[in-house]
Amino acid sequence: MPALEGHRAYDAVIVGGGHNGLVAAAYLARAGRSVLVLERLDHTGGAAVSTRPFTGVDARLSRYSYLVSLLPKKIVRDLGLDFRVRGRTISSYTPVERGGRPTGLLVGGSERRTREAFARLTGGEREYEAWQRFYDRTGRLAQRVFPTLTEPLPTRDELRRRIDDGDAWRAFFEEPIGVAIEEHFSDDLVRGVVLTDALIGTFADAHDTSLKQNRCFLYHVIGGGTGAWDVPVGGMGALTDALAAAARAAGAVVATGHEAVRIATDGTTAEVAYRTADAEGTVTARHVLVNASPQHLAALTGDARPTPAEGAQLKVNMLLKRLPRLRDISVDPREAFAGTFHIAEGYGQLATAHAQAAAGELPAAPPSEIYCHSLTDPTILGPELVEQGYQTLTLFGLHTPARLFERDNDSVREDLLKTTLAQLDAHLDEPLADCLATDAEGRPCIEAKTPLDLERDLRLPGGNIFHRDLSWPYAQEGTGRWGVETRHANVLLCGAGAVRGGGVSGVPGHNAAMAVLEAD
Repeated sequence: MPALEGHRAYDAVIVGGGHNGLVAAAYLARAGRSVLVLERLDHTGGAAVSTRPFTGVDARLSRYSYLVSLLPKKIVRDLGLDFRVRGRTISSYTPVERGGRPTGLLVGGSERRTREAFARLTGGEREYEAWQRFYDRTGRLAQRVFPTLTEPLPTRDELRRRIDDGDAWRAFFEEPIGVAIEEHFSDDLVRGVVLTDALIGTFADAHDTSLKQNRCFLYHVIGGGTGAWDVPVGGMGALTDALAAAARAAGAVVATGHEAVRIATDGTTAEVAYRTADAEGTVTARHVLVNASPQHLAALTGDARPTPAEGAQLKVNMLLKRLPRLRDISVDPREAFAGTFHIAEGYGQLATAHAQAAAGELPAAPPSEIYCHSLTDPTILGPELVEQGYQTLTLFGLHTPARLFERDNDSVREDLLKTTLAQLDAHLDEPLADCLATDAEGRPCIEAKTPLDLERDLRLPGGNIFHRDLSWPYAQEGTGRWGVETRHANVLLCGAGAVRGGGVSGVPGHNAAMAVLEAD
């Protein structure tokens, strides 16, 4: 926590030391600007951190955000980051019982294996061929859309011309995603696997007329121009540690334990008031970049606060002594859990879970997806744990809106976790509880976070992991040139709530830095 005495004026003050704020800090400092980052907590990283959540256990987990897709290689190259990702050879495995026997759909490994898996599940070639056509189309969409994320916002017509595929535009930008899924696929399980990308942290039905599920789907299939989701080597904290190091190396001052409490601006110069555990102070800046939610930005500037978007996810971190055996003995657990392991995510199951949650009830069969980071990257575990065969599991639950937890967060969390794990156990040949490791005090190595927990821990309004509903990646009224502008000329929003924000991308941080450099 560096002292700020003697330096009260900066070219840019950045409020919040999450990954987007650090990206902006590194770009601006490398461009020769004086930069101060004010971070409320005693560490940087925001939701992109690695921690040891289990007492006395040498396992460093990505506690909140956990996979990387939307981070442009351009940012890694521009900032000279010491950061790597690894691809997953298996995309997904989805268990199901059909004809009274356990089976499932394994996607990945090779084209031949995937084709054979579809044929075993569906009894023919049709669904696999439809899968190929559908994802060929999203692949072309990704190639055209992803590069625009670090450019000035295109207009809607410009982006449509760039995509140059009228059917894709209709399917992904104009009609509810459920229409395209039902046009392409017949099998309920296959439909559900496709739909899940539209529901990550987004409480919506496949046919929601708001199309917020379409926007969520879009951001989940365009990453890197391929749609691939990669594992951050060393955990998510490796990225934010590298960003903090890059910002400091370029000359930025990163002040942890400093909470910004007010921004006053005349559009040309801004004053930022902050407080620490034992003092208060102010700094001035030509530009202020806010790496926080739109609600928090409004609170700092005294503007009317927008209505928070509701979060809708359960995040569970686990450490296992071993991977559990599967009822489907045709699949190796080391492959099944290496990709995304879908639970209770058939198309009909997802619709039922949404309807139950919308009616104010916990889903009877909560949908979720799981993956094992340590299979792809064992560096997050201490050598002894690796030698003994320990593995991590990360579970992300869907259709659990914040409203369901308002009555009693602790009690509802416990009930939901129990029901969610029961859905997993239904596909295992042994109870997951038998595989859980224990910490130094003999407690099972498992922790769960609800939307209200994220609101408390990370100040995410409503526990929404995207800060608000995701936006279309094109200009609309009031979005500005880069999608980071606010009504105050020298105050920019560089967090996930910016246009083209959401996920671990660094894109809003990059774009806010570009807006500052253009203005200067």
